[in-house]
Amino acid sequence: MSSAISRRQARRSGEIPAGVDLDAGLVLSTVGLLGIGVVMVASTSMAVAESYAVSGWHFIARHIIYIGLGIAAAGLFRFVGTRHLQALAPLCFPLAVVLLLLPFIPGLGHEVNGSLRWIDLGFTRFQVVEAVKLILIVFVAGYLARRPELGRGRFLEIIKPLLVVGLLSIILLRQPDMGSAVILVAITGGMIWLAGAAWKHLFVLGLGSVPLLTFAALEPYRFQRVMTFVDPWADPFNSGFQLTQALIAVGRGQITGVGMGASVQKLYYLPEAHTDFIFAVLAEEFGLIGIVLVMVLFAVLIGRIFAIGLKARAMERPFAAFLVWGVGLWIGFQALVSMGVNLGMLPTKGLTLPLISAGGSSLIMTLIGIGLVLRVHWELSVAQRQTPRRRRGWQV
Repeated sequence: MSSAISRRQARRSGEIPAGVDLDAGLVLSTVGLLGIGVVMVASTSMAVAESYAVSGWHFIARHIIYIGLGIAAAGLFRFVGTRHLQALAPLCFPLAVVLLLLPFIPGLGHEVNGSLRWIDLGFTRFQVVEAVKLILIVFVAGYLARRPELGRGRFLEIIKPLLVVGLLSIILLRQPDMGSAVILVAITGGMIWLAGAAWKHLFVLGLGSVPLLTFAALEPYRFQRVMTFVDPWADPFNSGFQLTQALIAVGRGQITGVGMGASVQKLYYLPEAHTDFIFAVLAEEFGLIGIVLVMVLFAVLIGRIFAIGLKARAMERPFAAFLVWGVGLWIGFQALVSMGVNLGMLPTKGLTLPLISAGGSSLIMTLIGIGLVLRVHWELSVAQRQTPRRRRGWQV
């Protein structure tokens, strides 16, 4: 009797009771990607640690700590429900603007390789755009949930969230961080499309963005990246160095790879081997088999996330649906771009591979996003269990 009462109280307060069912596919694919990440960070970071004159286990120890922090932070959704997030959604846009402006504050912002994207917290550095990705998803989900007839809405209703992400992108381009700006635009555009926006409106918006993307790409160093992507072997020891070394790593892997820990390219040849180009080293050590395994795990992860979103939509919970779809688009787009860059299919951008690359900001925020999806899954499961009881009550 007391346990039944406590469960009812937990449902009223929004707290998840212990022993709740989790989505097996989502959890197992996440654990699989995290496991691969631990192995690859351990493999790729030894040489990097030597160059920084720190212990060989320095980066892998930090990576494991970040996983623990991310899981702990994701566990906070045990107490925070989607109704709380929906109430806070209108405040997310100004919060995102404030966060993106923090790196420009002298003494707080931290510059790396000419990019001002981090804030110095004393004990660590945090890349603010990683938090902004999730905050923007909450904001756009709240906006779309208030407009159930977006497909028949006016053009102005569709363009409003894109104007918001446009302002955020302008700030990001000043850091500069075009890769993250493209991800934010892709997430927002994808969420609007899933909300049922008219194709003619999306076509006009896409056509209007072409001049802006062209102008941004004409920045000298970005234009050089585009030309390097077209022919990296034209200047393999300067502008094309990263891409050529990544392609060499992928080529050496062939079908089965050279073996775990046996990569040559990670030994000072391939820059950022433990972060942006970790997938190239994975391809070298585990070959096509490793590439396919990672892609399958991401496909399962994104597939389960979208399935939960479809379930929320079917149960008439639009905010939860858009929230989940936004997280799926975020992880999916970022994984696609990161793997595309490593395989020479996209111009070089500084984006980590979710759940695998070293880097605390991205890892922690991705795990928080997955925790949010699991929260939605729990809420839907509770609602499903309560619905038959309600129907029986009406029959009585």
